[in-house]
Amino acid sequence: MTEKIGFIGLGVMGAPMARHLAAKYDLTVYDIESAKRKGVPRATPAENIAGVAQSSTVIFLSLPGSEIVREVILGNGGLKNNLKPGNIIIDTSTTAPTISQEIASVLDQSGISFLDAPVSGGEKAASEGTLSVMVGGKPEVFGRCQEYLETIGSSVILMGNTGMGGVAKLVNNLIVGITFVAVAEGFALGTKSGLDPKLLYQAIRGGWAGSKVLEVSAEAMQARNFKPGGTVDIHWKDLGYALTLARDKDVPVPATALAHEIFKVARAAGKGRLAQPAIVQLWERLLNIEISG
Repeated sequence: MTEKIGFIGLGVMGAPMARHLAAKYDLTVYDIESAKRKGVPRATPAENIAGVAQSSTVIFLSLPGSEIVREVILGNGGLKNNLKPGNIIIDTSTTAPTISQEIASVLDQSGISFLDAPVSGGEKAASEGTLSVMVGGKPEVFGRCQEYLETIGSSVILMGNTGMGGVAKLVNNLIVGITFVAVAEGFALGTKSGLDPKLLYQAIRGGWAGSKVLEVSAEAMQARNFKPGGTVDIHWKDLGYALTLARDKDVPVPATALAHEIFKVARAAGKGRLAQPAIVQLWERLLNIEISG
């Protein structure tokens, strides 16, 4: 079956995902910023959400938060009121699992299917089509959409029922967030003690401390380039979702709670729109150092 694909949300992650889909499929796109609608070669821009729904059988979302996802799908003029039975919505945003489950339940009453399919890997992986995609939903819906998901990701795994993709993404993001804090703290200690940050990175990158987060943080610190991809604001939000999930399941997550507070401090210091490694500037200011080598 050849589907007509739609894509809503053409931000840092959404635009490259949409470009990969447009290269292979009939794609209609929409973003609240009109200029972005024309930025996906070979895609047809729509004037509103309804325009995407009326032109598509499978619709991807890449949006900045749970409430926006709910509004785009269930709100007045949203997707639910403009889609037909048998259509599918795939949400690649980081959405709270309870919100995904609520949306799926409402859509199911209208014969519309839903997959929560959050992604990990950042802007670089989105551009390369090598994202990790964690999917929650019905196996038969996943099977119908797997080839489209594999257009944007090199690792596409069905994690379980609706919401389980979101749970996997929150686990991913709490590990990543804690690691960003550990890298900033460790490099601050090393630099204040007299180590060259560049040599420190070279020394530890091949050992157990090595990780994608270490690589991204070291590059950002050395270049003094904290331009997002992901942002402090977004990661703070995602850590908050993880804390809510942990409270609901009565799971202790003290390291996640501490990381959330540090990201909150960074937001208060005006770093919210910068990339996550910018939290290191909190230590730099306190210690009067620059961790660049």
